[in-house]
Amino acid sequence: MPKIKYKRILLKLSGEALLGKRTHGIDPEVADYIAKAIKDLTKIGVEIAVVFGGGNIFRGNAAEQHGMNRTAGDYIGMLATVMNSLALGSALTKIGVDNRVQSALDMPKVCEPYIRNRAMRHLDKGRVVIIGAGCGNPYFSTDTAAALRACELECDAVFKATKVDGVYNKDPKKHNNAEKFHSLSYLDILNNKYEVMDNTAVTLCMDNEMPIIVFELLEPGNIERAVLGKKVGTIIQNKKGAR
Repeated sequence: MPKIKYKRILLKLSGEALLGKRTHGIDPEVADYIAKAIKDLTKIGVEIAVVFGGGNIFRGNAAEQHGMNRTAGDYIGMLATVMNSLALGSALTKIGVDNRVQSALDMPKVCEPYIRNRAMRHLDKGRVVIIGAGCGNPYFSTDTAAALRACELECDAVFKATKVDGVYNKDPKKHNNAEKFHSLSYLDILNNKYEVMDNTAVTLCMDNEMPIIVFELLEPGNIERAVLGKKVGTIIQNKKGAR
């Protein structure tokens, strides 16, 4: 059994992670891919909580620009994250991974309510816990929800899955000379306004010394290498950043 550096992780997945080649909605093949990656982690003893975004279905801030009330838009976005959570839960169940979907908004006919002690028990028993509906309140991002749940559930790190292989000084898709950082401090992120997580999420992680590991989701084996402490993506923690 390999030596695990991060025994309990909070995996933050954007809604866009489920798009695949689609422009909207959920690609079942991508859900299956993520489920398989999670199953591989559970086999080596990693305990996993997942927080989803909902941007593949609905974005509250975009709706607000067209006149929708911000609070209403955020609640619709929370419902979208529950849909994504149920899709992943179904994909995990299909391949024999015991899991529970929980929601910060009560919807007892759909999934469990998010209760910290119950989620802790599930994790202790090796179940994957997928938490939808963000923080359950408008005006808070799912990044902030991920940071909050990671602290509540006593995780060892937040694993932020993205479409690029770490944090760069500028957009690597637009600039060939973009430089990747292997390590950064929380203040590096805040002061330089790198688009990793929103300021509330980064500050919450900083205050609780919760490392953030930014990595490319669809690179095979990436998440397992990161869990084992190998150099993958960019790590953000309480120390001076280095390139």
